[in-house]
Amino acid sequence: MRTLEIPVSAGRTISRLALIAASVSITLATAGPASAQAPVAQARSTRVLAPVAASRPALDDPTIVAIFDAANTWDIEAAAVALRKSHNKDVRSFARMMDHDHRAVRKMGRDLAKKLKVTPTPPGKDFALYQAHLKAMQTLRATKPGPAFDKAYIDNEVAFHQAVIDAVTTTLLPATQNAELKNLETTVAPNFQAHLMAAKKLQGELVASSQAR
Repeated sequence: MRTLEIPVSAGRTISRLALIAASVSITLATAGPASAQAPVAQARSTRVLAPVAASRPALDDPTIVAIFDAANTWDIEAAAVALRKSHNKDVRSFARMMDHDHRAVRKMGRDLAKKLKVTPTPPGKDFALYQAHLKAMQTLRATKPGPAFDKAYIDNEVAFHQAVIDAVTTTLLPATQNAELKNLETTVAPNFQAHLMAAKKLQGELVASSQAR
């Protein structure tokens, strides 16, 4: 699994996996549910989104910048646990990609916030995506290394990326006022879609591997 080349400047290209996502016409506007192999992940994504949508009146650009930053940080944290505990080469490769890509995208957001002189305003601790992340981290830290951990990590990655994509589509992007911030959100969207595709593919491979044993 190759590492994405996140476009940290106008001169760089969209990542290879992002181009794959675009080539099969997967866009934020048409993002579908998680695969049939992950009904739990799909249900979790739905539970996460309802409170996010309900909080829309309180959203402003500084809060959206903070959510954007936090979402990348949360996946970096999950990847760090995977790199400590997983012995599966494909899972580790995926986790390294998540760490690399989300650090790059987070830097893009922080650079833009600095340029716009925006002070991010984090949402409250009752924010649904934050609460979902806390629960996921508790599960990952408590699960012993092995197939069960690998499944828990990848299942979370599917649910997490679907929830973020849906939140951006239905809540964050429509609420964004600044044109440059909106452009950043749409620029990195194919990368989130590519991550979701890669996570679903690995999820299916792990299921097939467990059934073969």
